[in-house]
Amino acid sequence: MRVAGAAKLVVAVAVFLLTFYVISQVFEIKMDTSLGNLFARSALDAAVRSTKPPRYKCGISKACPEKHFAFKMASGAANVVGPKICLEDNVLMSGVKNNVGRGINVALVNGKTGELIDTRYFDMWGGNVAPFIEFLKAIQDGTIVLMGTYDDGATKLNDEARRLIAELGSTSITHLGFRDNWVFCGGKGIKTKSPFEQHIKNNKDTNKYEGWPEVVEMEGCIPQKQD
Repeated sequence: MRVAGAAKLVVAVAVFLLTFYVISQVFEIKMDTSLGNLFARSALDAAVRSTKPPRYKCGISKACPEKHFAFKMASGAANVVGPKICLEDNVLMSGVKNNVGRGINVALVNGKTGELIDTRYFDMWGGNVAPFIEFLKAIQDGTIVLMGTYDDGATKLNDEARRLIAELGSTSITHLGFRDNWVFCGGKGIKTKSPFEQHIKNNKDTNKYEGWPEVVEMEGCIPQKQD
């Protein structure tokens, strides 16, 4: 009886040890697999982060140098989607902000600090050009001026208004016509013509939309005004 009992004990201990060994091996395999998956995911995440292109202010294609303001803007699309003006990653004017309208849309920015001074739009189809002229005359030296058309920005423009915009650095304003698309960035007191201007003529043979040309977009880096 004692021998049989001892044999049973030995078998029980052997079974226990074998079970413990099998469980430990399985657990170790699962641990190895989990750690392997974890390291693989970490390596994949790192690779994705390293290959993902960097995002620059306003979504422009490259970073601006120091002492420059990043900007991006687009004209309106036909008479459906309003223009958009972004500076230093801040949307100054857009349809979402509900501060754009038919005609010429204008954002004024402090040339030293980049702070927004004012936003306005002037209806150049059914409105009066006189308030626009007074607005242009009141712009202070050193102010950055960003403009974009929506629908029609030219019908009510007269020679005086065009001259005042030309003094801000615009070249295209002299021949801006009915339903042309135009975006411009200049400044009060600028001594040369601005390099930041895009203009597409309204032409029934080339228009993207019925009665309107395609949207014009522009981006760049505006030098900060120095004392």
